[in-house]
Amino acid sequence: MKVTVCELPHQSEPLAACWAALCRHTKQQGAELVLLPEFAFVEPFWEAEQYEAARWAAAEAACGRWLQRLAELHAAHVVGTRPVTAAGNRFNEGFAWSREGGLVPLRRKYFLPDEPGGRESRWFARGDSGFPGYTAGALSFGLNICTELWALETYGAYAALNLNAILSPRATAAATTHKWLAAGTAAAVRSGAFCLSSNRVHRDGSCGGVGWIIGPDGEVLAKTSGETPFVTLDIQPAVAAAAKKTYPRYVFAPPEQ
Repeated sequence: MKVTVCELPHQSEPLAACWAALCRHTKQQGAELVLLPEFAFVEPFWEAEQYEAARWAAAEAACGRWLQRLAELHAAHVVGTRPVTAAGNRFNEGFAWSREGGLVPLRRKYFLPDEPGGRESRWFARGDSGFPGYTAGALSFGLNICTELWALETYGAYAALNLNAILSPRATAAATTHKWLAAGTAAAVRSGAFCLSSNRVHRDGSCGGVGWIIGPDGEVLAKTSGETPFVTLDIQPAVAAAAKKTYPRYVFAPPEQ
């Protein structure tokens, strides 16, 4: 399956130009699945110290307009996150879009930081504590939204579910990229799955780009950069399936009866 990871800005003019280039890239490369960054298309409202109703409403509306344009990517599947309001609560919700089925909600972010630059627990309610598996065509995957890439306890469960990939939309700082790449590598190795991540990129460095595709044994197969803001790679679900039977995954497998 041909998968694309990317880094995207949120300011209107740079985003418009980058989106057009991304659409050209995915069409040319024949991408089947595109992973977007966390909250692609909206300004980083969660950096504010306190919730503001007007900013939230603007973010929901802006995201809604962009989600109507996902078909422009020429991909069969697109995964990302969006701000949603449900039963009076605000959530960071994963979604999967497909040409055939349209937009389908996935799990909602559960682990929420609260620190300068990321006041998420003040903007969002906790979502789903469970981390199930999903499918996009031939690819089965788990969704760990940004901070949840550090939910190390999920990776053994993903291995048991025989998932092919872990998808992680991010909004992480340039200065911490090395830490996030280490987490992505650990996720891939422990679960025996590909790890895909796309990141926002901000001019001030509060989000530093660098999306990646990591193989089941921890090899970094591709990374984005300022010069190459999107990359596409053909990954084989069978490679992840075979990895489940090798070290260290087999050590943790339940004994056969």
